[in-house]
Formats: sequence, structure tokens, C-alpha cells
Amino acid sequence: MITLSVVVPVLNGERYIADALSSLCRNARHDFEFIVVNDGSVDATGDIVDDFTRDLPGLTMLRNPAPVGLADARNTGLSAASGRYVTFMDADDWLAPGYLARLVEAIDGLGCDFVRADHVQVEGRKRVVHRAPMARRGVVLDPREAILPAGVRTMVDYPYAWAGIYRRSLRDLLHFPGSLHTAEDRPWIWRLHREAATFAVVSLAGVFYRRLVSGSLTQVGDERQLHFFDAFDLVFKDLEPEFLPKAVRNFCALLAHHLEIADRFTPALRSRFEERGAHMVRALPAELVSESVARMSAERETTLRALVPDLPPSPHVRVRRDREET
Repeated sequence: MITLSVVVPVLNGERYIADALSSLCRNARHDFEFIVVNDGSVDATGDIVDDFTRDLPGLTMLRNPAPVGLADARNTGLSAASGRYVTFMDADDWLAPGYLARLVEAIDGLGCDFVRADHVQVEGRKRVVHRAPMARRGVVLDPREAILPAGVRTMVDYPYAWAGIYRRSLRDLLHFPGSLHTAEDRPWIWRLHREAATFAVVSLAGVFYRRLVSGSLTQVGDERQLHFFDAFDLVFKDLEPEFLPKAVRNFCALLAHHLEIADRFTPALRSRFEERGAHMVRALPAELVSESVARMSAERETTLRALVPDLPPSPHVRVRRDREET
């Protein structure tokens, strides 16, 4: 019987996939399976994965003839998974030895629906531990109670699917919106916290997240970045009123972040991005937007007020600026 399924989507990952698979070799167990979804790669990715077949027990590679995107590539891996638990790994990241066994031990011991963990952000030789934004560790909690308060960073601001382990019995909650080619983690994490029954956070940082990788969607400035708005349309859809202030705050902070790095867009795409951003801001409750903007850094407030000049001032006196959510 398989205890854990690890889903690894990859597109043209020849530069890093060997590092990822080598780290999985140092995590292998007879009851673990590793499902690599080769999402239409045209480089040597498939050959490299094939080379690991002897060294990594439980390794399977699924091939998409043409790229379908990260969300649907993950969904393909989920559909093939047979483990009691499932986790994700990006093909340009790597894991500490024994990390997966400790994740399984954590969720087994806590008995909850899913467990979130910290991670290590990597930029060149720099290593920085990023903690999941939950102070209470190693105890079972209600996921809905980890969405609020609105004005501070909470678990829905920590959307990384690979920073955790999940019961495969959650089924539909684990599937990603296949219509999105970026920001797919945002509606995913909101739905997980709104609909799952129990979760926990543990102090375990075994994922090494390689940041600012050339070709990753965080670095690409094409039309896929417009899916950011589609992602938040899904977040706002049927959202309970008590969570609306948090979702507005979340959206505004991320919109300001995207506008700050909009130089990667062509002039035409930037114009479309700004037009859609302004339209979406105006469709949200003005008082919630104004209060959210007033709590941002002065630079981000200026950015958003330039985007929406008719945004009314905050009805509240500003006493402090909250930590940014990006």
C-alpha cells in the first residue's frame, strides 16, 4: 500500500530536474511513489527522468504531448496518485534528506486533513527560512479560523502547494483550476481553508524553493499574467461576507506588487493589465478597498491611487501600516 504520492510537474526542466530527483532519492521509501508529469517538454527532461528509473524506486513519468500548464499537470499527477497522502514538488526545487518521512510522521501524528510547513528560499547561495504565518504549531486547528484577521498575513497569504502534505481523500479540494496558467495556488488555498475540516502547521523547513529562476511564471511577462485576475474572480466567487475584507486586502496587495514589477510587460500588455486591474478594483466595495490601501506602504498606496484616481480616502485614521502580503 502506498503511503505518499509526490507529484512533480515539469516543463523543459533539464537544468534542474536532476537536482530535484536526486533529492527524492534521498527521501525514497518502499511505500512512496513519485509521479513526474512531463508537460510537453522539448528538451532533455524526459531522458534525464528516464535515467533515474533505476535509482528512484516508485518513479513514474507521465507525458503530455503538448503543454497544458502547471495546474492541469498537477491535476494529471493527482489523478494517477494512489497514496494515502499527497504532496507536490516543483521541478526546480529540492528537498532535504528525510523530509518526506517527517511530513508523513507529522500528519499521521496529528490526524488532520492537511499539514503546512515552512520552507527555505534560495537565491544563488543565499538561504532564508520563510515561516508559514501561523504561530501555533503542532496542534490541530480549524482552517477557516486561519483565514483572518484581514489586516495581517495569514495562511491564505502562504499559497505554496508544495509546502505541505494533504490527505488524498480531500479529492476535489486538491484539484487546481485548470483554466489558470498563473496564480493557480490562490483560489486553491482559499478553497482548501474554507472547505477542509482540520489542519495544522509544523516547524519543518525541508523544501528548498529556488527563486527568480529564468523562465518561471513569476519571471515571465506574457499574457498568462492576466490570469491573476481570473484567479481572484474565483476567490471572490461565493465568498462568505466575513472573509471579504481579507480577500480584498489580499487582492490589493498583490495587484500593487504586480504593478511595481510591470516593466516586464510590453506597453500593450501593461495597458491591458492596468485596465483590468482598475475595473476589478472599482467592482469591489469602495470602503474595503480604501481601508486596505490605507494600510499598505506609502509606495503601494501611491501605486494603487494612481491606478484608480477616484478611489475615496480611507474613512479611518491610519495608526500603522501592516506587513505586506507579498
